[in-house]
Amino acid sequence: MKIFIDTANVREIQEAVALGIIDGVTTNPSLIAKEKRPCGEVLKEICAMVAGPVSAEVIGLDAESMVKEAQELSIIAENIVIKIPLIKEGIRAVRMLSQKNIRTNVTLCFSVSQALLAAKAGATFISPFIGRLDDISQTGMDLVRDIKTIYGNYSFKTEIIVASVRNPLHVVNAALLGADIATVPFAVIEQLLTHPLTDSGVQRFLDDYKKIPK
Repeated sequence: MKIFIDTANVREIQEAVALGIIDGVTTNPSLIAKEKRPCGEVLKEICAMVAGPVSAEVIGLDAESMVKEAQELSIIAENIVIKIPLIKEGIRAVRMLSQKNIRTNVTLCFSVSQALLAAKAGATFISPFIGRLDDISQTGMDLVRDIKTIYGNYSFKTEIIVASVRNPLHVVNAALLGADIATVPFAVIEQLLTHPLTDSGVQRFLDDYKKIPK
């Protein structure tokens, strides 16, 4: 499973990339707004740091506006992927962009039927938001499982990005289900690395090493 980092913070991306386990980046207008810098400037810097896909989201609500924004964003770097909201006009835009060979990440997916239509429209990636489903007492991972089954039934090439990840268990379950990608906040990446028994084991080895005669 590929791991993307879900942030627009350059420092977090640098630190995550240095670990050697980051395959791409997802951003959105909310994340970029936190950086208090021009969107294009932030995206250009991120794309230079990461070889894999970098998702940049459009803000238009009609297909023509989305396509126009997508063409402008795609000029920033070759690894830009256009994030499109899963609405009717978004599906139209995905079809238009796929015909122009512009890659898309269809976001805010909350149902299997939405995921099916996105794949038929030619989406490169689909992003089911599992954490937000969990928040309303639905099981987000059930959606991932069902999307994977349907995509497998018909050999859709659309890759599943498990999004709205809140904790390490989300990442583990995504991997167990065979999701293509999990996009993970920096704080959760740090949690994935740690375990109290690892920490206590390291400390014990260090303490015992001090007892070795010099």
